[in-house]
Amino acid sequence: MKYLPLFLCLFVGANAQAKTNWSDFSLTYLNGSNYELGDEHRKVYTFEHVAGTSWGDTFLFVDRLESDNGDNETYAEWQPRYKLTDLDNGVVTSLYLAGMVEMDSVSPKGGEGFSFTNYLAGFGSDIKIPGFDFFQANVYHRENELGDDNYQTTLVWGLPLGALYFDGFIDYASSNDELATSFNMTSQLKYDVAPQLGLTSKLYFGVEYVYWNNKFGVQGVDERNVNLLVKYHF
Repeated sequence: MKYLPLFLCLFVGANAQAKTNWSDFSLTYLNGSNYELGDEHRKVYTFEHVAGTSWGDTFLFVDRLESDNGDNETYAEWQPRYKLTDLDNGVVTSLYLAGMVEMDSVSPKGGEGFSFTNYLAGFGSDIKIPGFDFFQANVYHRENELGDDNYQTTLVWGLPLGALYFDGFIDYASSNDELATSFNMTSQLKYDVAPQLGLTSKLYFGVEYVYWNNKFGVQGVDERNVNLLVKYHF
């Protein structure tokens, strides 16, 4: 856990001088039938919080996965980024010290469960691309609790497409002695029905598509998974 002191320092130092410039909360419901590694039919309930602060930005989400066969899983990520500098007149507009904590707890029906916590640390950037609301690139060294360390590159984006919104992420994780190289592109295409319903907060209906080669680093396990999506911001 060599990265744990770094996260504690970032958290304590940042909160001592924190000012929230903007924030967003959302709840998401997903329903899909093509999951790999376990029951293929699952419902997913997600809580998300994202904020821009005086020291950088932070993103937190918690997934609750419930399978038709009775298996349950709770997965969470916390991703703080501490701003190092802003850059003028360039494609890259900001640089960050980036971190991530991954926490997972799996409870199979009638079987023995397991859990793990992984720590990631590296550098991040904001990239200015015409038409995009945001585009981020982060590179990490992964400290994995249940295996050897490896590396990860993560891209995150948000793109308005007329009445639709297209956002998502790409994770590319390197191989190690136990795991194969993994590529995960998870994206959402959705439509805001709030104006038609007279709501002031966004209410999206759409789909989430998962394109995942070597899921969780398991060689040959490739997931192609379409989920029904309902997402409410508040």
